[in-house]
Amino acid sequence: MNVILLMMRGMKLIKLLLFVGMSLGFKQVNAQNKSTLILGTKAHVGNGEIIKNAAIGIRDGKLDLVMHSIDYRLDTTKYDTIIRLYGQHSYPGFISPNNELGLVEIEAVRATRDADEVGDITPQVRSLVAYNTDSKIIPTVRSNGVLIVQATPQGGRISGTSSIFNLEGWNWEDAVLKMDDAIHINWPSVYNRKWQNGTITYEENTKFESQVYELNSFFKKALAYTKVDFVLEKDLRYEAMRSVFTGDKKVFIHANNARELSSAIYFIKEQRIKSPVLVGAYDALLVADLLVDYAIPVVLRRVHELPLREDDAVDLPYRLPFLLAEKGVIFCLQNDGSMQAMGTRNLPFYAGTSAAYGLNREEALKSITLNAAKILGIEKEVGSLEVGKFATLFVSEGDALDMRTNKLTVAFINGKMIDLSSHQKELYERYMNKYGLEIN
Repeated sequence: MNVILLMMRGMKLIKLLLFVGMSLGFKQVNAQNKSTLILGTKAHVGNGEIIKNAAIGIRDGKLDLVMHSIDYRLDTTKYDTIIRLYGQHSYPGFISPNNELGLVEIEAVRATRDADEVGDITPQVRSLVAYNTDSKIIPTVRSNGVLIVQATPQGGRISGTSSIFNLEGWNWEDAVLKMDDAIHINWPSVYNRKWQNGTITYEENTKFESQVYELNSFFKKALAYTKVDFVLEKDLRYEAMRSVFTGDKKVFIHANNARELSSAIYFIKEQRIKSPVLVGAYDALLVADLLVDYAIPVVLRRVHELPLREDDAVDLPYRLPFLLAEKGVIFCLQNDGSMQAMGTRNLPFYAGTSAAYGLNREEALKSITLNAAKILGIEKEVGSLEVGKFATLFVSEGDALDMRTNKLTVAFINGKMIDLSSHQKELYERYMNKYGLEIN
């Protein structure tokens, strides 16, 4: 009898918990679907336009209004929540391509690194299922306005297939914005880099031509495989290449040297790759005419770095975005190199540096918003503050491209207001309070 009574009480408890959970879930859905109107900000649309006193409407996760706030057509009664942030600046969420964020937590701890797969040619490896939404780095990146990332596998000749994620979600299924968007090729290097007696030396890679031949051979075999209607035994590597030849999956080729870039461009034309992108492209200026003629966009290497060659101008990395823009090359910015994931929070300041060295400020903004979205193939969903796109945006107290004034007030991903706290902010506030210092 006691057992039966306990079972009945247990069932009642389960029902109660289910009811509470469903109620909370319903409230959360409603909270996300509520409409919001942001008034008074200086809206940097992301396509080069500025609206000095903007009204930005959010409904059902998308932008349903972007206009001047004194426009006679504005009806504020249609919105559940009105946020007035006069004098502040609103931006589309910044986009970081070619990144290890969500794949690497602590580079020095092998168990937290899941960006590099065993093997040399592994297009079937997907960053999609390895992406970690619980990464403690993600909140630190969001706090500077970076809200979208292309999680990219590393290593080998063909590293694998990347996917694009919103930096908010319970798991990768919630966070994914575009699945399997591109495969990534690390183009053979013309020179091998070695450490000798504490200095870096370079020697010619005698295997360069044979390594390029291997890539050509793989693509030809993959194309032949995809043309067969029925295969007795599936090859996962070739299966992953099917959408490359239809143009549904982009091909990102990582190369820097002028000879590497020209060789990669020839490869693109020979293999008839429909959606190519060059990544890194330090010598892009030397092949700019080819890039323009063949309409090949560039994900430019990190701006905050020293020149790769001793005889280059010390400020060349800072001026390169401006010089490429003058040539008509379509490009966006990224954060590559060491501490790639953590350093992603500096992405807006790379754009700020580009503006300081000649690039128009709104053009610099495009390099981490609309241009990045176009290169990644997500410009219809995000990248600018335009009606019909996802409401992925933020408001900053000052210029978001300036490290001194980039201070977010609110941020939204797909219309949902996100938490802007982070582990670093918590530590900052704890120790400022501990020593009785004023928190800025």
